[in-house]
Amino acid sequence: MDTQLWQMSATALAAAVTAGDVAATEVVEAHLARIDEVNPAVNAVTGLLADRARQAAKETDRRRAAGERLGPLAGVPFTVKDNIHVAGSPTTQGVPAFKELIAPADSPPVDRLRAAGAIPIARTNMPDMGMRGMHTRSGTHGDTVNPWNPALTPGGTSGGDAVAVATGLAPLGLANDWEGSNRIPAQFCGVTGMRPSYGRYASDNRLAGREPQLSSMLFPVDGPLARTVADLRAVHGVLAGADPRDPRTVPAPAFGPAPQAPVRVGVAADPGGLGVHPDVRAAVEAAARALADAGHPVEEVTLPHFEEAWDAYARLVMTDYSLTWEVVRTLMPEDGCRFLEMSMERKPPVDLAGYVKLTGVRLGAQRAWAAFQREYPLVLGPVFTEPPVEPGLESRGPAELDRVWTAQRLCSVTTFLGIPAVAVPTGVVAGVPQGVQVIGPAHREDLCLDAAGEIEARLGTLTPIDPRG
Repeated sequence: MDTQLWQMSATALAAAVTAGDVAATEVVEAHLARIDEVNPAVNAVTGLLADRARQAAKETDRRRAAGERLGPLAGVPFTVKDNIHVAGSPTTQGVPAFKELIAPADSPPVDRLRAAGAIPIARTNMPDMGMRGMHTRSGTHGDTVNPWNPALTPGGTSGGDAVAVATGLAPLGLANDWEGSNRIPAQFCGVTGMRPSYGRYASDNRLAGREPQLSSMLFPVDGPLARTVADLRAVHGVLAGADPRDPRTVPAPAFGPAPQAPVRVGVAADPGGLGVHPDVRAAVEAAARALADAGHPVEEVTLPHFEEAWDAYARLVMTDYSLTWEVVRTLMPEDGCRFLEMSMERKPPVDLAGYVKLTGVRLGAQRAWAAFQREYPLVLGPVFTEPPVEPGLESRGPAELDRVWTAQRLCSVTTFLGIPAVAVPTGVVAGVPQGVQVIGPAHREDLCLDAAGEIEARLGTLTPIDPRG
């Protein structure tokens, strides 16, 4: 075939493997070779799962030759962020002290992807414990490089997976989103990324069996990165659904009823009215035109309870951080400690009464957004209100920290609310990708995917690219 295997989408690879046009072993070898060639330039992959990937590919080919039915992602390689368990592999979370923490079993999404025929091929980089800042830099593996411009951050905390997908190391990445951890790297690297609703995908990312604090129960969700919206849709169909391994999951169908008419879209190019870079505003406007061209009624809106939700989110998270700070600070490098200390100074922890009140603020904000989204089921806005910034900007000082917190504010609020969002590219401006996010009601990821697909159909895809020029 004219297109090289590492350039193909996940759905195209699965179709080719299922049809017998290509062997799963060929697909895995092509991606292992691509990792060997390209990863030294970007440092996205931190550990290979090569032997087990080859074994899984051979089993896929055996099953196809025997006439057995294959899963919807048969033979598709995927990377796994270093805070999601893969049986027999260390879950280091980027921390040198955790390099011997070998996972005894797969996390539920890894298990589900395997059951669908996908093949984990490598582990990917992340900031220490996901708490070092927005840039993907770990004490164990160093910096991951933005493949479009090495002077800029690839974003984080899922920057390893975003870079791997963008450069053809794998067609899919399994990572997670907490305050934009999937969506920001998706924008900065020119790929698509999805944050599912709270309770949508089962997960179990406990560290050494310890249950998380409240904010870590409510806010982070596992989710995919890919080069096309169709690939996100395929992964969503595999990962959605109730699972006894995670009592938070709900039995809502992966794809809801089709709308009777084009869904109304509320556009928030400058959430909260705090300013937005002209290139980012232009990206939102381009996406709005694409949705209008697809037949959607599109209107500018003011988002409900925005400032209150943004403030409450930060205070709840910083209060939880403060409770474990004495232990965490012993594991963090200097810039990570500085980032967290400045963050707690910016939004000081609250007392018990204040903490309980914040949980009520969350419910009130969720109630207001649910009412708002009956009128505007979809919200279109920026992922990050600036183009990609330099690595580690948020750790340099209070002004730089505030700049980053402010730029990711729509990601913070949607994380607080627990609602789904899909990040999708809109084009390349000044040599770097731009993109937007489409936000939907709880458990209607399908509406987000539909709209993101319409944007992609009109504005195109940007990857894979070669970081070596």
